[in-house]
Amino acid sequence: DVSPVVAGLVGATVLVVSVSVTVFVWTCCHQQAEKKHKTPPYKFIHMLKGISIYPETLSNKKKINRIRRDKNGTPKETGRGNLLVDAAESGLVGSNKAPDGPSAAPHVDQLPIKVDYGDELSPDQSLTPGGSKTSSPSSPGDEVMLGELTFSVDYNFPKKALVVTIQEAHGLPVMDEHTQSSDPYIKMTILPDKRHRVKTRVLRKTLDPVFDETFTFYGIPYSQLQDLVLHFLMLSFDRFSRDDVIGEVMVPLAGVDPSTGKVHLTREILKRNIQKCISRGELQVSLSYQPVAQRMTVVVLKARHLPKMDITGLSDPYVKVNVYYGRKRIAKKKTHVKKCTLNPVFNESFIYDIPVDLLPDISIEFLVIDFDRTTKNEVVGRLILGAHSITAGGVEHWREVCENPRKPVAKWHSLSEY
Repeated sequence: DVSPVVAGLVGATVLVVSVSVTVFVWTCCHQQAEKKHKTPPYKFIHMLKGISIYPETLSNKKKINRIRRDKNGTPKETGRGNLLVDAAESGLVGSNKAPDGPSAAPHVDQLPIKVDYGDELSPDQSLTPGGSKTSSPSSPGDEVMLGELTFSVDYNFPKKALVVTIQEAHGLPVMDEHTQSSDPYIKMTILPDKRHRVKTRVLRKTLDPVFDETFTFYGIPYSQLQDLVLHFLMLSFDRFSRDDVIGEVMVPLAGVDPSTGKVHLTREILKRNIQKCISRGELQVSLSYQPVAQRMTVVVLKARHLPKMDITGLSDPYVKVNVYYGRKRIAKKKTHVKKCTLNPVFNESFIYDIPVDLLPDISIEFLVIDFDRTTKNEVVGRLILGAHSITAGGVEHWREVCENPRKPVAKWHSLSEY
């Protein structure tokens, strides 16, 4: 015999549990159904010769094997060609080989700093060496044909996706005098926001590369196409120095209408106009060297006029500091993230133990990076001070630090595109 009160409580409990289980099962089924029809969470899909190499199931650093053909034309897979995907925090990671002979630098094991070598060089991770480099065969005054680029533009209305296929290039100039050829690849950016930045693979020793790579960019309304500009930057890869810039192609989508189908275009590759490049902002840093303690103090002070990286019109910047001995990264540190600002103030210092005799071979790289919680962090700009500085201001700053020991030297520097 059970009292009516107890029976009512038991019945109510059973009813609540049944309803909760039913709601939970319905929610799970609804979410599962939504996932099947949801737009993919990645920014773009990369199609290499008709094969998607950026599906959801792959991680951002998944390696793929390149297909090489031997002299008989038989395809041959090699595991050495790795494609680095979306390397937002790519640094100046160098080759593990050092030059032989009496002029070779001391072995990196002699450094009293923990060594962190990093990965193999990628096309945009090359370090400008201190030694001489074979100059480009074309001088600024010469009128040299830079070739033509063929590509196509299409639009996927159901998925609101812009589809760009980089097909091939013809008549590229010789950038390597030793092989009388080039190792071309292309960096593509959608202007003006530069939110989508991709690159093709490197094709070795050819002046007529056939890329046949398709990039699909999601989340671009058709009404905004008229305001966008496709920027193709043609480069020639160099493993031991900074990659050579062949030229660029600017294509405003205001004159392109992909609504009726794929539009095939061929544009002449023009000499790069540095003045058209959008400013990446400025960074103020201070360096001081103590010869007695053999320590280098690096202070990241502040930045200003950084480009807008978020849809809010702001950025969440931080600075990553890499120290290199020759082309080997020997130390890395980073500042805190400054939220929602284009003019961050960091005021953070880092101390590195560097012997006096190794100071001429030391380079310090500053990478200003925009932090993003949902997607990949994106590099805003780069500054290099030391043996491999590529700007007159960077060379002068490093010279003052070496000639004025124990004195902090602070200067502003314009950030370069990485």
